[in-house]
Amino acid sequence: MYESYYRFSAKPFQLSPDPRFFYGSKGHRRAMAYLEYGLSLGEGFIVITGEVGAGKTTLVRNLFRQLESENIIAAQLVSTQLDAEDTLRSVGAALGLEHEGITKSALLKNLEDYLVAATRQGKRVLLVVDEAQNLTPRAVEELRMLSNFQSDERSLVQTFLLGQPEFRGILQSQDMQQLRQRVIASYHLGPMDADETQGYIEHRLKTVGWVGNPSFSDAAFAELHGFTGGIPRRINTFCDRLLLYGYLEEKARFDAAEINEVIQDLRKEVAHQEPGQYGATRAANGSRGAVAEEATPPLVQRVEQMERSLNRILPIVRKILYVVSEKNAPEGGAEADRSPG
Repeated sequence: MYESYYRFSAKPFQLSPDPRFFYGSKGHRRAMAYLEYGLSLGEGFIVITGEVGAGKTTLVRNLFRQLESENIIAAQLVSTQLDAEDTLRSVGAALGLEHEGITKSALLKNLEDYLVAATRQGKRVLLVVDEAQNLTPRAVEELRMLSNFQSDERSLVQTFLLGQPEFRGILQSQDMQQLRQRVIASYHLGPMDADETQGYIEHRLKTVGWVGNPSFSDAAFAELHGFTGGIPRRINTFCDRLLLYGYLEEKARFDAAEINEVIQDLRKEVAHQEPGQYGATRAANGSRGAVAEEATPPLVQRVEQMERSLNRILPIVRKILYVVSEKNAPEGGAEADRSPG
């Protein structure tokens, strides 16, 4: 929708990880350096943690792109809410091996034969486990046992564990002692600072052909960083909404006022989705009367909120109908009124 208005070749702030948009902030460069260091050793576990949306998956996708010319077989596990044996079967499935309807011992034999054959062909196997904080201790133990497959005192498989911040605490538990001994490097991917947030936004815009339209003031970047906290996924979500707002309002420049208007819109939507929104207000008021009033907004307020939402949606519908009518209109024909309203 807004791509053609701003003459972009694609959506610059899509949520799905795409290595084309990889931005090397200081934290992401360090995390990538740890991954590359781990690859150079060819053994053990590398642990990367970070907040939801910090860019861990994009980091791995960028690594995979670099490995395309290398003799490395990379397999990724995304669903980790599995028991121990299902985790092994997922590893087998990721490597394209027979894994259903066979015993665990047969599955392990298939995995070992595959790893040995890959090594003989001069290839290395890299296993990437996403959402590692969801792994059970037994599942982690099964992954650790895979590192016991060795040839000439060299491990046949190497594992990267990507998880949310709580995975750091899980690793410190008594159950994880043996795994900790095999972790050769770990890194926590934190949020980007204000300068990196601006660089990230401009990088993604330039990737799709941005040449300065729309422009952003320094104040706009500062407000945007403050609201998103420097988390890439939050930035993507916000900027996508901001560009839609710019398209509807025909904006060629964003300042603090435009950023705050979108922030207010998003906060209203989030308030509807967060069941505990009124809890803080109740605690602050400290009275039963105030609690009842805050917990149940008057009907008039709800109607007004719905009207504001409809007023935001209607221009979008009008413009969609306008675009559709333009595409379907016969050549040379004229219509009485095709204004988007």
